[in-house]
Amino acid sequence: MSATAAPLRRVAAVATAAVAVTACGGSVLLPPSVSSNDRGVGPVVESTRRTISDPNAIVPSRSVQESTLIGASSTSPLDILVVGGGATGCGVALDAATRGLRVGLVEREDFSSGTSSRSTKLIHGGVRYLEKAVFNLDYGQLKLVFHALEERKQVIENAPHLCHALPCMTPCFNWFEVVYYWMGLKMYDLVAGRHILHLSRYYSVQESIELFPTLARKGKDKSLRGTVVYYDGQMNDSRLNVGLACSAALAGAAVLNHAEVVSFLKDEGTERIIGARIRDKLSGQEFETYAKVVVNAAGPFCDSVRKMANKDAQAMICPSSGVHVVLPDYYSPEGMGLIVPKTKDGRVVFMLPWLGRTVAGTTDSNTSITALPEPHEDEIQFILDAICDYLNVKVRRTDVLSAWSGIRPLAMDPTAKNTESISRDHVVCEDYPGLVTITGGKWTTYRSMAEDAVNAAIKSGKLSPRNECITGNLRLVGGDGWESSSFTVLAQQYVRMKKTHGGKVVPGVMDTASAKHLSHAYGTLAERVATIAQNETLGKRLAHGYPYLEAEVAYCARNEYCESAIDFIARRSRLAFLDTDAAGHALPRIIEILAKEHNWDRSRQKQEMQKAREFLETFKSSKNAQFHDGKHQ
Repeated sequence: MSATAAPLRRVAAVATAAVAVTACGGSVLLPPSVSSNDRGVGPVVESTRRTISDPNAIVPSRSVQESTLIGASSTSPLDILVVGGGATGCGVALDAATRGLRVGLVEREDFSSGTSSRSTKLIHGGVRYLEKAVFNLDYGQLKLVFHALEERKQVIENAPHLCHALPCMTPCFNWFEVVYYWMGLKMYDLVAGRHILHLSRYYSVQESIELFPTLARKGKDKSLRGTVVYYDGQMNDSRLNVGLACSAALAGAAVLNHAEVVSFLKDEGTERIIGARIRDKLSGQEFETYAKVVVNAAGPFCDSVRKMANKDAQAMICPSSGVHVVLPDYYSPEGMGLIVPKTKDGRVVFMLPWLGRTVAGTTDSNTSITALPEPHEDEIQFILDAICDYLNVKVRRTDVLSAWSGIRPLAMDPTAKNTESISRDHVVCEDYPGLVTITGGKWTTYRSMAEDAVNAAIKSGKLSPRNECITGNLRLVGGDGWESSSFTVLAQQYVRMKKTHGGKVVPGVMDTASAKHLSHAYGTLAERVATIAQNETLGKRLAHGYPYLEAEVAYCARNEYCESAIDFIARRSRLAFLDTDAAGHALPRIIEILAKEHNWDRSRQKQEMQKAREFLETFKSSKNAQFHDGKHQ
């Protein structure tokens, strides 16, 4: 009893303080936590910071990165080899490289090709976990929220061009809900403390309708009583992931996408893992690279990596499917999301503005692990039916521009009955000598997950880092010096030179939409993309109604390890996620530009087109849904 009394008292104290303080309209700042990120750093670290923030810095080419990995021998190994190029893997590479360690990273497909590009696009502390913490008197859940809210602020500050605060509206249909959600979200503010984004507040019915015009005043046998608006963060997830990979490369890590681990190398005497055999999927070449420690950050596939080391390894992952759909912009106003905390079956559903469209979701159901997960029609329909109850516009399947599924790599608790009750906390373990596995967690906490994994790797390999972790206060490429008004420089100083169908070169205006897009996608590096658009006659838009320019394809091929058409439509730009049909129409021109950049022959171009079209078929827009007798199947 005494062992749990203190934690439970703290939960109760937080709840009581939240009610007392918010009732008075005030706010409480919790004592700041002390971390290694607050410690002083030396001149070498500052040099690394300057390199990452230099708008003229160029990442090493893919061939140079591969040569570095090949050069890591048994007598001169890497300190750490990371397997997996998602948010956590690239975060590990960046953390380790900025500590002065020799780092390599390999990713079977592309950076962010798995779960990290298929997220909800929210950087959140976890309102639901706070609710569980209070009602279940669960101190562990409360610590998760404290930690996630601290990390939320750091992610936004480290990549301000790719992340921002987003107000989220929670509709209330009786006065109990008004009081309940107001108190709960005020507690969320309180727990955030000095890491708060903005204060939550209540809006009347009329104010709510003005802020969110498509919100229904009446639901089924119930009337709107007002809304409570709170703030979380939003991001462009795959571009943030690519930013991590490029930042790690500039910091000295050898990052290589489209490179698969075939097998592990083991010390004959101790059986400790001392490296891996890698296959370059673009060239077919295989090579060996040696490392003192291997970090397994393969997300949903981490169990298959563990089984390479030990075929009898017990599964750690309980995969959960998260489906999202993208709808036209008129479903939600710009700059305001809608969160329904509890649908008929108890799930959370949201509708958020994202890159000029509306993203809605999500599901949380058991699934099998596959490289290209596809959403089922019943999951898409569940989302459409759920948001239909809260809108005054007709929700149609034909409005779905894109739909995708992602696999959450939840760390499995054997006693859990369903995926919803599994903790989203991460797990770091070394269940085979020389192989440190990091799994679980969520996008919001990728940085601290990486820090924990690197700490474990340092201990395992008896490594000697130059300094402590510095990623808590490290701007990613394009973030240092960026301002929300930076797009005006592009609009004023650049033009978009483009070729007409007849081959004539004509100037085009660097309009506000294109300038804002480039500024947010590339940060302070946007001027380099604008220069290509102006000087190389690549200023034409790739798809009607979207701000993506031809110049971006060339830029990403040269500076962001964009090696395939899918890399561009899905991760460097977000066309596949925003509008499957538009992505399909843009493919021929994208492949034409990439062919010139990478010297592809006709056969490779044809192969790229076929692969990209097959990839787009897994995104269930209304264009490729199966309809029979007017109903989807």
